[in-house]
Amino acid sequence: MATLNPYLNFKGTTEEAFNFYKSVFGGEFIALQRFKDTPEAARVPAEEQDKIMHISLPIGQGNILMGTDALESMGHTLTVGNNFSLSVSAESKAEADKLFQGLAAGGQVTMPLQDTFWGDYFGMITDKFGIHWMVSSAQK
Repeated sequence: MATLNPYLNFKGTTEEAFNFYKSVFGGEFIALQRFKDTPEAARVPAEEQDKIMHISLPIGQGNILMGTDALESMGHTLTVGNNFSLSVSAESKAEADKLFQGLAAGGQVTMPLQDTFWGDYFGMITDKFGIHWMVSSAQK
């Protein structure tokens, strides 16, 4: 069965926000990747290289709070209301395909499901109600 976790977007303050959340909830980051460490690093301005591409903080039992810096230089426009997504982690590519197709019905695919450089099968959708979804399946 798939798991569901919140994914937060920030205007360059992800690191500050997640250090705050870590101080509140405790725990340690299980992932922290900066834009400078991605295949897209050459497209990112020098002053944004250290911004957060992805960060994950486990909270409680089985919950993970995730986030990113939504950089305007990378084509992202952030406003209150689009500053979060629901991230669904499927157990297989087949389950990811099924969930993705279901959520996409009447909505808009913003990134088709595909194998990614970080090793997941991943895609993004805005459903017909305006909710942003990220669907992934970790590939072993």
